[in-house]
Amino acid sequence: MLAKRDYDAIIVGSGPNGLAAAITMQQAGLCVLLVEGKDTIGGGLRTAELTLPGFKHDICSAIHPLAVNSPFFSKLPLHQYGLEFIYPEYAAAHPLDDGTSAVLRQSLELTAKDLGKDELAYKKLIKPLKDDWQKILPDALAPLQLPQYPLALAKFGLKALPSAEWIAKRYFKTEKAKGLWAGMAAHSMQPLDKPVTSAVALMLLLAAHDKGWPIPKGGSQTIADALAAHFINLGGKIETSLMVNSLKQLPSSHAVLFDVGPQQLLQIAGHKLSSLYSWQLERYRYGMGVYKIDWALDGAVPFTAEACHKAGTVHLGGTLNDIAASEKAAWKGHVAAKPFVLLAQQSLFDDTRAPQGKHTLWGYCHMPKGNTQNMVQQIESQVERFAPGFRERILAKHIMNAKQMQDYNPNYIGGDINGGVQDIAQLFTRPVLRASPYRTSAKGLYICSASTPPGGGVHGMCGYHAAKRALKDVFNLKPAL
Repeated sequence: MLAKRDYDAIIVGSGPNGLAAAITMQQAGLCVLLVEGKDTIGGGLRTAELTLPGFKHDICSAIHPLAVNSPFFSKLPLHQYGLEFIYPEYAAAHPLDDGTSAVLRQSLELTAKDLGKDELAYKKLIKPLKDDWQKILPDALAPLQLPQYPLALAKFGLKALPSAEWIAKRYFKTEKAKGLWAGMAAHSMQPLDKPVTSAVALMLLLAAHDKGWPIPKGGSQTIADALAAHFINLGGKIETSLMVNSLKQLPSSHAVLFDVGPQQLLQIAGHKLSSLYSWQLERYRYGMGVYKIDWALDGAVPFTAEACHKAGTVHLGGTLNDIAASEKAAWKGHVAAKPFVLLAQQSLFDDTRAPQGKHTLWGYCHMPKGNTQNMVQQIESQVERFAPGFRERILAKHIMNAKQMQDYNPNYIGGDINGGVQDIAQLFTRPVLRASPYRTSAKGLYICSASTPPGGGVHGMCGYHAAKRALKDVFNLKPAL
């Protein structure tokens, strides 16, 4: 029988993974405290008036295909706490210089048909996986383990393991299809000639063809607020404005789960960790950073391609070769003259984001880690390239370079919003190679951030799997869900 402590479990950090871990532990009947360093919860799920009054901007994450596909979040009654998702007509658009645009729709058939000569190739690549999506998803969003559906996961792996460039050359002939694919793969934040970059592209495409890429009404903060409200309703407790730098700051407990990266874990609990484990954490690799701009606009972005006006997400980068060059430059420490830019147009579909007749725009490009170079000119030139007259509609802007992203969230080392490189060496072995990636070398201490499998994204599965491990190790319990 466990000795009496102030709490059964403490969760440090209130990002989506910390909230998922807290809910999982609380559902099991434990007494759980969630601690957050800032005065508001959310981690990468925060929304604020960054530019002008009445303009609500998502500070980090904006579009949430994995939130609605998450095997854990989908089982929670979050709609009861005000969470509402809005689905743009098109998940994403990828404009080209000739005024046309590739379009990612929920319908696989219509997406493929729009690709012309590559219609059959797109179906050949995606349809077999779409048919098995519900079998693939739980294993793809889990640590390395015996899969529930080995054949389905094997079919996915055969297409996910190659580089995005190899898949593009193997399947597609047109610049439209190659560009659409490259934009998806660039979310991996790696050069497109690296293995496993196809995995991210496939996950995003399959998510779009299943439930779409939704926007949370009112901002990404509403996801965090709904998760927190459910946690509190279950009996959990949240304490904000407590930046944890030492274990001594925490009340007593049987287990502590850290929604922090390896560097922060070393700072907080390094004295409790073995020298081997600490050495492994010190060798953990972080990837590219980001340069982010939020704009307050006098009107919608004047895209030349009509499809862009119906898309929640717009990828700006042109051809596969252009995007590949941009990502490789940032990876090697150089700044691209024409960076790949990711845009989100929340206010086109959510009228709570801006005053009537006005709009918000969210965008970023990938940068060398920790880089502080001003990228406003390069990013806005890319928008202007596909939307002439864009600059005339800017009322105000808010910028965050890679260093400022880390200052805002210590988990974003060098501006890396993925919590570390998700390449073949760190895909399932993040943060270290162990039987369980969530269990540290110290009894009762666990890591549950995006630096653990399955990595970045708003899905909560890192937190859920870490909590599942802690429940078994410390309390001999199984998750309620």
